[in-house]
Amino acid sequence: MASYNSVWDIPGMKAGVVTGDVAWAILEFAKAKKFAIPAFNVTSSSTIVAVLEAAKKINSPIMIQFSQGGAQFMAGKALDNTGQAAAILGSVAGAHFVRAIAPSYGVPVILHSDHCAKKLLPWFDGMLEADEAYFKEHGEPLFSSHMLDLSEEPDDENIAMCKKYLERMKVINQILEMEIGITGGVEDGVDNSGVSKDKLYSSPQDVYKVHEALSPISEKFTIAAAFGNVHGVYKPGNVKLRPELLVDYQKFASEKTGKESPLFLVFHGGSGSELSEIESAVDAGVVKMNVDTDTQWAYWEGVLKFYKAKEGYLQGQIGNPEGEDKPNKSYYDPRKWMREAEGTMVARVADQCKMLRNTDKCAK
Repeated sequence: MASYNSVWDIPGMKAGVVTGDVAWAILEFAKAKKFAIPAFNVTSSSTIVAVLEAAKKINSPIMIQFSQGGAQFMAGKALDNTGQAAAILGSVAGAHFVRAIAPSYGVPVILHSDHCAKKLLPWFDGMLEADEAYFKEHGEPLFSSHMLDLSEEPDDENIAMCKKYLERMKVINQILEMEIGITGGVEDGVDNSGVSKDKLYSSPQDVYKVHEALSPISEKFTIAAAFGNVHGVYKPGNVKLRPELLVDYQKFASEKTGKESPLFLVFHGGSGSELSEIESAVDAGVVKMNVDTDTQWAYWEGVLKFYKAKEGYLQGQIGNPEGEDKPNKSYYDPRKWMREAEGTMVARVADQCKMLRNTDKCAK
């Protein structure tokens, strides 16, 4: 991988959603070249388009991911979600939408699902069933990868369940992301804000236990190890990230396996992180970083700025500063203000890619 100059040097690479060996090779390429791919949570066709537009702009691969709540929103909040039916439907529909339009943006896309706690396993199972059906017809899964977040469970149970699911995912050549240690804060209805601080930092031994258990099954797994991560955004100093722990995880695993930096690590809860912390994490083998809170604000900020700039035109269908009988349709048309939201989100996505050194990776 170190000899490759572009993701297009990877055999089988294409624009659009990639899976299996090709998706995994992107992560290997990122690790070898010391960059990481940000994974952006999406909730609608508009946010999906914003991520893809930014990826085209910075000419690099990107990750698009659905949370359980985001997927349910994608299907429509009026639908009954008994048994996670609406969340499953939203995930599958969103995945097909991404697959339909992503090739036109000219960059590879890794399609992922975000945190799945034990109570949400019916959602995970539903997506896997869709993956298996898609694999039977197309020779690849619908999604590139999924995340199991069983970090609230005892470590042994967490790892055992990950082994069980990875055995199933291996058959369709799919990537598993798992979490060991807990990401603090609140996200998508999962509240870890009161967790004890020692749970926010994994030990090298804990992380290696995961590698030891999963690597005999498949190489295609990543580990979201806790190094002080907290969901949401906070004032500087309120969150104590320790990216040096990532170096310790790799060193311990290297000593055990005889391989240099064998772990593929994921950075959760990184909103508001200092650039130096992000760069240290990437240098230590982080290949993926989740981004949600910052892009939520960016999307809203576009609407906020538009409203403030055009407030006089947004108080009724008729009547504005140019005259009492002047129409305002061109201002309140959703295509107008949603496009403003997309624009500020595109800029934030591009900025995150630059922080992670993920620019011009598709240069030919």
